[in-house]
Amino acid sequence: FIQDFSQAMSQAGSSQFQEVIRQELEYSMKVELDKILATAHSNELEHTKKDLEGFKKLFHRFLQEKGPSVDWGKIQRPPEDSIQPYEKIKARGLPDNIASVLNKLVVVKLNGGLGTSMGCKGPKSLIGVRNENTFLDLTVQQIEHLNKSYNTDVPLVLMNSFNTDDDTKKILQKYSHSRVKIYTFNQSRYPRINKETLLPIAKDVSYSGENTECWYPPGHGDIYASFYNSGLLDNLIAEGKEYIFVSNIDNLGATVDLYILNHLMNPPNGKRCEFVMEVTNKTRADVKGGTLTQYENKLRLVEIAQVPKAHVDEFKSVSKFKIFNTNNLWIALSAIKRLQEKNAIDMEIIVNPKTLDGGLNVIQLETAVGAAIKSFENSLGINVPRSRFLPVKTTSDLLLVMSNLYSLNAGSLTMSEKREFPTVPLVKLGSSFTKVQDYLRRFESIPDMLELDHLTVSGDVTFGKNVSLKGTVIIIANHGDRIDIPAGALLENKIVSGNLRILDH
Repeated sequence: FIQDFSQAMSQAGSSQFQEVIRQELEYSMKVELDKILATAHSNELEHTKKDLEGFKKLFHRFLQEKGPSVDWGKIQRPPEDSIQPYEKIKARGLPDNIASVLNKLVVVKLNGGLGTSMGCKGPKSLIGVRNENTFLDLTVQQIEHLNKSYNTDVPLVLMNSFNTDDDTKKILQKYSHSRVKIYTFNQSRYPRINKETLLPIAKDVSYSGENTECWYPPGHGDIYASFYNSGLLDNLIAEGKEYIFVSNIDNLGATVDLYILNHLMNPPNGKRCEFVMEVTNKTRADVKGGTLTQYENKLRLVEIAQVPKAHVDEFKSVSKFKIFNTNNLWIALSAIKRLQEKNAIDMEIIVNPKTLDGGLNVIQLETAVGAAIKSFENSLGINVPRSRFLPVKTTSDLLLVMSNLYSLNAGSLTMSEKREFPTVPLVKLGSSFTKVQDYLRRFESIPDMLELDHLTVSGDVTFGKNVSLKGTVIIIANHGDRIDIPAGALLENKIVSGNLRILDH
């Protein structure tokens, strides 16, 4: 008994001790944030204040929560009816008054990311993906096509970050005559914190020059607070809008789906969903994607970062967790307003460690938009075809969407009917292709890939015009060697290695 008692005492002591440390950290953070706020000009005071308040809340929660935030024992498979097959939703058909349903919709694209992973400066949405069209061009074309076809007024809203706002706004002028109203609002701007001291590395509010690395946009979970704070949410509700369709701007498969919209507006059981997450079946390439589970009687998104280490392999297994989140979400505007006003949107914190150019280790606290699913009423997963998930994260993805695997119609990409099987080939381009400008220089024209299953390219390789790739093709130029695939070449189930220079005769 004495042993148990002393153990209990020391545990109580340590938790009290932890509480004291937590309070000290919060106090120090508050002091630093007040100093930063004091450097703001009057015109930026209001939004800087909101940003730092939001950050303070997140930091408070970060200090409260420790370790992966899911109890693995409580994770269950979602009940059958909580994830509906898309076919079932499509089978209901469309009502005659689809235009009146469309007029209740707002399309929101997450446009906070830079093209740095593909070697580009500026917003990722301005990278050319198809026939000179950028991600943003394709998005505007899709919505314009909808508005013209149904005589509707579906607006486009871009959630920018401080990194992408200026460049995006400059480019928006070119759409001033298109039949799409475009609005923007900005994500919050939060300070990065030193991993050792847990204090902000920024000394003032400026975020240009040497201060660029001091700040970050806190992940797309920030959409709820920023959208609400911008006043745009209230304006759209006042205009009679009821749902937003949110997706990543680099997911070229995320087009407005009329069947899903109809299911939301005219639910079969009369009870509307406040939140719909499009999920799709995992392939070997998606083992890290977040998955929908049943947790404490609610649908919950579980991301790999929240999984205890001992269960990561199980989480990645395609047999146990068959689906993953595409980040195509349909959310009721009135529900966002209600939950935001009650401060009741609960999203797990993602701690993202970074090393800055000077070698300083920092952490940034982020949240993910889909994690809020458990805060909404009557949430639903819809298992959609893979074609609704076509993200372009790398030049390997870019090669797929630029190729003849897809045809482009009114801003939407669809898999070519000439492809005999609906799966996309697996493409792995080596480091010589990482940057968009290098990638473009290495292809005189994009190869014919209709019958390709797998392509791996490594080293200094270039492709001439009108090359055809079929089956499995592996091309490896060893260090110091170079391989030029000649114009018009057909490579079918081939491994090419060594040195191959095509000399001009």
